[in-house]
Amino acid sequence: MSAWSAKGVAPSYQMGWTLEGGAVNCYVPMRLYRGLVTPIATEITQSLLRSRDIESSLPSEVQLDIEAVLKEYLRQEKLVLDEAKDRLERRKMPATELGRMKSVVARERNVPIGDEILPYLVEQILEMLFHSQHVEEIYADDKVLRTKITAVLRKHLDIEESLDREVRKRLKHLEEGTLAFEQEYARLMAEIKRVRRLNES
Repeated sequence: MSAWSAKGVAPSYQMGWTLEGGAVNCYVPMRLYRGLVTPIATEITQSLLRSRDIESSLPSEVQLDIEAVLKEYLRQEKLVLDEAKDRLERRKMPATELGRMKSVVARERNVPIGDEILPYLVEQILEMLFHSQHVEEIYADDKVLRTKITAVLRKHLDIEESLDREVRKRLKHLEEGTLAFEQEYARLMAEIKRVRRLNES
């Protein structure tokens, strides 16, 4: 399985590889989409309030606080991506190097990407809850809060893998690794994201 075609046409995500029991497995890194910010914040807020892990007379404000955490991460990630693109252009490097360059810039700026996103966002949301003026009481301990926040985030951040499976299922008639496959993959992925409004603010 190849994430890149021979002609350098890249899908809309960067894949990774792991070695498990002597076999090479492909995985799709986690990603936060702008269109999922409100659903994530809503679900976390409702989950914590419903189980009385926290108390708030202004749940809508708690939700906005969580959204602010997620939007701040997206702002930082965009700065990393823009800088990575600028460096490729200045150095006249191929677009296939974007993922590697983004990783370099992210490390320089201490911005988590890929599988580092989940633990980072969990800690940021936890810290916000303990300092938010809209949260009157916190009854659950850190471990309980972390577990529930992680579960919600993981469900939404893992969407890239489910999108990948959906697209590949529709492309069984094309040979993977060919230019036709990569071009149709990119088109279908963009269409699904548009329909689901994943990139909308």
